[in-house]
Amino acid sequence: MTKRELDAIVVGGGIAGTAAAIALRIAGRRPVIHEAYGPGDAERGVFVTIAVNGVNALRSLGADPAVVLARGFATPRLALRRASGRLLAELPLGGPTPDGTVTTTIRRADLYAALRAEAERQGIEIVYGHRLVTARSGPHGVTAEFANGRAVTADLLVGADGLNSGTRTAMDPSSPAPHFLGLLDTGGFTDAPVDPALIPPPGVMQMSFGRKAFFGWAAAPDGRVWWFANPPRERPVEPGEFTAESWRACLLELFEGEPGGDLIRATGEILGPWSTRDLPRVPVWHDDRMVLVGDAAHAVAPSAGQGASMALEDAVVLGHSLREHRDQAAALAAYETARRPRVEKVVAHGRRSSSTKVAGPVGAAIRDAMTPLVMRMLHRRGDPQAWIFEHRVPVLARAPR
Repeated sequence: MTKRELDAIVVGGGIAGTAAAIALRIAGRRPVIHEAYGPGDAERGVFVTIAVNGVNALRSLGADPAVVLARGFATPRLALRRASGRLLAELPLGGPTPDGTVTTTIRRADLYAALRAEAERQGIEIVYGHRLVTARSGPHGVTAEFANGRAVTADLLVGADGLNSGTRTAMDPSSPAPHFLGLLDTGGFTDAPVDPALIPPPGVMQMSFGRKAFFGWAAAPDGRVWWFANPPRERPVEPGEFTAESWRACLLELFEGEPGGDLIRATGEILGPWSTRDLPRVPVWHDDRMVLVGDAAHAVAPSAGQGASMALEDAVVLGHSLREHRDQAAALAAYETARRPRVEKVVAHGRRSSSTKVAGPVGAAIRDAMTPLVMRMLHRRGDPQAWIFEHRVPVLARAPR
């Protein structure tokens, strides 16, 4: 039975959904977040980087980054290495800015929990076990139907339901399918003693073009090492294809004789693997009552380090547009106009970055030989990624002091 009981449905309780709900609340809406999984069940992934533009978007939502990101640590620099360990380049990852904002790395589960706590602090309800089946817009509202048999009608539905968004399909059944990038994603956190030589200096994310696969790692304040790997792959991974033991053995073979091998051995539980994907251009972002945010609209390759930050920016701009435009249809159009050019440029940047991880032996040799020179040339006049990091979204609310 359909019951009109709220004016905004947010489908998805991840980074994009919780941030969007906070923005809607600030804009005067009464959102309820509908999350497909149970509490604590949806935290897939290892860790994420919130770049300075994302940290500032958090602040624009009225959230205190020191609280939301309290369990993370600053990573304002990137050291790019060859498989031998030789440094190719050290690059800025954004910040610290004059106001002290710095790029931060945090476990995905901790970020989810902190954002949900912030949403609940602001009086936003989160209901779990609500997986969207379909949604329909009509003259009197939009109705979301869930797999548990419940149906809810509201004035607005925000699709924050990720890469395989049901909201996106409901609006446009011909919307493009996610594109496999030829890489898997996996990672973990060491819980056994690690050779001190393998523990990098604080604040510097290490990334290595290994002989067979790409590897990244950073030292957390407690002395543990957080790491991820991107093994190349011609096809996506299938559910159940690897056991924990067979996947560990696969990784150890890939990184034998490299720092990654020792860090993998020091890790009790290895998370993943997952297939890395992005989205081709999504033609339809909204109708008069439904709108997409985050990965549902523009999934970004992990190589860009911008997926979470783009979702946070989306939320702020959506809230700002709804507050600035009395007419909802005009507000959703203004949101797309403001966001589409930027996120499509970031998606393209991420896809280019991913392609450098899968070079063959000859390509890898050329890449390693040219990287120091290319990086020096690109950084002669400042950071070529400043257009990403220095972007600022409107302020919806002031963070508490």
